[in-house]
Amino acid sequence: QVQLVESGGGLVQPGGSLRLSCAASGSTFAIVLAGWYRQAPGNPRELIGTIRGDDRVTYENSPAGRFTISRDNAKNIMYLQINNLKPEDTALYSCYADLTNQRRYWGQGTQVTVSS
Repeated sequence: QVQLVESGGGLVQPGGSLRLSCAASGSTFAIVLAGWYRQAPGNPRELIGTIRGDDRVTYENSPAGRFTISRDNAKNIMYLQINNLKPEDTALYSCYADLTNQRRYWGQGTQVTVSS
């Protein structure tokens, strides 16, 4: 199993940027896929994108150019860079990891609030 801990959320003004982190520990060697979701109040959970073992990133619901997923394999940290934040980006951002045992693990989430 793996443990995932997100950080980096907070209150930011419109137009600002944030870099969220998802630190993994445990059986990180077994991770085959990881990614980010977000969920705004009253809305369903929304997949932002995924990163695979070969570092290929696929974006699902990400306005072009504003969201970037990356990772530091040496530190076992995945990042989500969000630029030009908008009020509609306000949500709980959560990371997940799929392991070779076909189980999905989640972090607890980090809140992002965009407001002036």
